[in-house]
Amino acid sequence: MDLPFLMLVVLLTGIGVVMVFSASFATAYYDSKIGDPTYYFFRQALFAVAGLAIMIVVSKINYQTFRWMSVFVLAVAILLLIAVLIPGIHTERSDNVRRWIRSIGPIPAFQPSEIAKVGVIMYFSARLSKRNQEKPVRLSPRSFWSGPVAWLDRIGFLELVPYGAILLLIVILMKMEPHMSGTILILAGAAAVLFAAGIKLYWFALGGGAMGLLLALSMQGYQSTRILVWKDPWAYPQDGGYQIIQSLYAIGSGGLLGLGLGKSRQKFLYLPEPENDFIFAIVCEELGYVGAAIVILLFVLLIIRGYWLAVHARDRFGSLLVVGITTLLAVQVFLNISVVTNLLPTTGISLPFFSYGGTALMIQLAEMGMVLSVSRQISAPRQE
Repeated sequence: MDLPFLMLVVLLTGIGVVMVFSASFATAYYDSKIGDPTYYFFRQALFAVAGLAIMIVVSKINYQTFRWMSVFVLAVAILLLIAVLIPGIHTERSDNVRRWIRSIGPIPAFQPSEIAKVGVIMYFSARLSKRNQEKPVRLSPRSFWSGPVAWLDRIGFLELVPYGAILLLIVILMKMEPHMSGTILILAGAAAVLFAAGIKLYWFALGGGAMGLLLALSMQGYQSTRILVWKDPWAYPQDGGYQIIQSLYAIGSGGLLGLGLGKSRQKFLYLPEPENDFIFAIVCEELGYVGAAIVILLFVLLIIRGYWLAVHARDRFGSLLVVGITTLLAVQVFLNISVVTNLLPTTGISLPFFSYGGTALMIQLAEMGMVLSVSRQISAPRQE
């Protein structure tokens, strides 16, 4: 398998586990229900080891297997998105938010949206890899619908109907949770696969506009408040703007070289949940501008290497699969860092390999295993 990609994933995972330990130390220690400063660290380290093992196992699977698996993964994801809406199955993490399925025995709580992300990419890649082999729709020349259908087929609309129906169903289910950040990531991964497959650009403009309008019309009250906070967080110092203000304090305190690993001040109950979505602020505070730039550079190298593997994949399916996974990673990294630095409104998107979350980390590493599986055959002649 591709060693540069593997080493970058292992390096980012290792740095992420160390930063979870540093960022969560105070939070876990002062939590009356936990009281153990190493609580988050040991759990994240355990999930990281399990995730790396899963990544190696997945990398040894012939990636052609993911073709037929894609239907089942997408079906399971949709069923889980429906199940999470059922009372008693989801966890009550906040008012009217139903994003997590309760832990069942040894299975920890998880978000169905994490499975939906990879399910959509797998299914779209499997279907679109055969788009040049499928026969066009044919109707009798005497049929009343032959003219309109032929025109819709000619402009590429009929081809997009099944993909649009799947995305619309998922968007509706995600809206009922609600989970806008997860919806954005799923749409980004799907759009990347569609673009790489050669879908006309004007469909992205129309589809993006329609989805943007749908998301805008369905915005909840707290989502509108986040936009106001983003414009001027200091106007809401004790309400919605508190977390982003503390994040900016942490970033500014780091300076060029940082305060030193483990020496953050904002993690001592100033920055809420520093081990989760805002862990990059702790990276900036402890490692400084230089350390944060190195972390970003590692992500950039990983993303570039992913696209390089996509270009050199053996066949169209492998190429589309890697493009979707790599783009999903790139968008997630960009959005998280943009939120932490207040470039964009708060979205609740975690930083891959860094933010605390066991199931999310294992799924991310499984996705990296898919990329490595494709990389095992890049030396073979390319096939369509």
